[in-house]
Amino acid sequence: MTNRERVKAILHFENYDKMPVVQFGFWNETLHKWCEEGHITKEEAYNWWDGSPADKTISEKLGFDFNWGACYGINSGLFPAFEREVIKVLPDGSRHVRNDYGVTELEKDDAGSIPTEIDHLLVDRASWEEFYLPKLQYSDARLNFDKLAELKDGSGRENPLGLYVGSLFGVIRNWMGVEGVSYLLADDEELYDEIIKTVADLAYTTTEKALSTGAKFDFAHFWEDICFKNGPLVIPSIFDEKVGPYYKKICDLLNANGIDIISLDCDGVIDSLVGTWVNNGVNTMFPIEVGTWDANIAPWREQFGKNVLGVGGMMKKVFAEDYAAVDAEIERLKPLMALGGFIPCPDHRIAPDAKWENVQYYCDKMQNLK
Repeated sequence: MTNRERVKAILHFENYDKMPVVQFGFWNETLHKWCEEGHITKEEAYNWWDGSPADKTISEKLGFDFNWGACYGINSGLFPAFEREVIKVLPDGSRHVRNDYGVTELEKDDAGSIPTEIDHLLVDRASWEEFYLPKLQYSDARLNFDKLAELKDGSGRENPLGLYVGSLFGVIRNWMGVEGVSYLLADDEELYDEIIKTVADLAYTTTEKALSTGAKFDFAHFWEDICFKNGPLVIPSIFDEKVGPYYKKICDLLNANGIDIISLDCDGVIDSLVGTWVNNGVNTMFPIEVGTWDANIAPWREQFGKNVLGVGGMMKKVFAEDYAAVDAEIERLKPLMALGGFIPCPDHRIAPDAKWENVQYYCDKMQNLK
């Protein structure tokens, strides 16, 4: 079987010969460390992105089969994006920088964490209509039709290929910040609804245009990142009411085009949002962050049955420990794999504390898992 066939079999509860060994990329600092240790080249370390030639080479060296995040991506975001602009340079050399979302951030040299947000351009209807709405119109420039033409014949693929179909709420949170988008619901619900509809309609149209070319995809993939360790960053009932119907519209489109594996990337504790996704056609949760809250697919399977699938849920922090910790994590995963409809994958980007030999050991054990 190919990895493509294995993934489809597992996520359809069918027989398969072995579990594919899947990854979801690396922190840049991880790659730089591994480069200094001599495991990968400088070119590989500094030219990595999901699905890049470097990604494939590093996967082969470690023993992974493929990267779940290596999807063909439609452009349903701000187009063109805002130009990066330095607003202010502070005495310590840090900077206030307006990023490609129109958000002013505190940028520091060698910072490894998410930068502090200082200000947001999108604050009301006037700023929406002047700066954002014009950047959220469909045009054919959003799609690479030459690449889509190359994807019409998927018969020879070894690995599955996903279609990234965008974000319906996470991008809005990015533009406005958690506080800003939360206040907007109370201050101007009509605008709140309009922004969600505009974003969702653009994602639908761009997805429809991509699929109309005849390009073949094995799954579809959303991104949101609207939860943290204590739960969602949006009221679940509001999310269900305002955003749920747009997921259904896009998922119905995907299903009509033969795509019935639809995954969604959301970090944190997603339990109170899983129902919205599953009930509207998103059936594969990813990356199921184990974190400090022990997230796994089992409780969702009890609640939603085989309607919920999963990719992820492998506790990546064991890569910083030893072989025994890796062995213990694989043993923990075995009953989850036995549920069917679940493929283990490190529960986010592999962090800088990961030891190269531990990751290799994990891949080898998983490749030879009986």
